[in-house]
Amino acid sequence: MAVVLALLALLVAGAALAVALRNGRASGTAPADDLPADTAGLRREVAALRAEAVGALRHLAVVRYDAFDEMGGRLSWSLALLDDAGDGVVLTSIRGRNEARTYAKSVAGWSSDQELSPEESEAVAHARLARS
Repeated sequence: MAVVLALLALLVAGAALAVALRNGRASGTAPADDLPADTAGLRREVAALRAEAVGALRHLAVVRYDAFDEMGGRLSWSLALLDDAGDGVVLTSIRGRNEARTYAKSVAGWSSDQELSPEESEAVAHARLARS
């Protein structure tokens, strides 16, 4: 379970790095001559950065649970990955004794056209409350 979550986190981090490299912001800091000297310029820069971050998957939550009575250890999980508008995806892995199944459901505006399980709904609710 931890390996799956670690691989998923690595995948998300790799995607974020690719976007940062594409946008030329991989170092996290801009050269001093690129920074505005006045307050109004700094405000515009902060506003531009906030606008860029709107589409980022900043609302994340994981709910772990036992999907079947015969299983223990809360090996099943639902992971909500959502942006500020509540758009994104819920990934679910249901672990049985002999198999595991994985599902992905799209989310728009904090809800889904597909029926969400109670655990998936809980993950979306926790993600909505998560501070970015």
